[in-house]
Amino acid sequence: MAEVQKDTIGNREDTLRFLDLVRLFSTQGMMALGKLANPATGKAEKNLDAARLFIDLLDMLERKTTGNLTPDETKILHAALTDLRLMFVEESKAPAAETKPEEKK
Repeated sequence: MAEVQKDTIGNREDTLRFLDLVRLFSTQGMMALGKLANPATGKAEKNLDAARLFIDLLDMLERKTTGNLTPDETKILHAALTDLRLMFVEESKAPAAETKPEEKK
């Protein structure tokens, strides 16, 4: 079995890629929560299942990288997860958006 080398220092390029990955999942999660507009449609659309997926991906990333991140990387990942989890709970409790009846002409 191959031995996994523990990199406690890391390099700048890896740090930037890691932060980009966290930012990507976080942004996708916020779009799925309807907090950011979808750039393809220009509209904020809520999809709680997709939001849950991105939260779960970040959670898995946090578990799998425990002890291998710099303090700043850990802080950014934890903050992204905390923010998404709070927004998810908020959106889960929000009533479904009501469609407005069309106005009579």
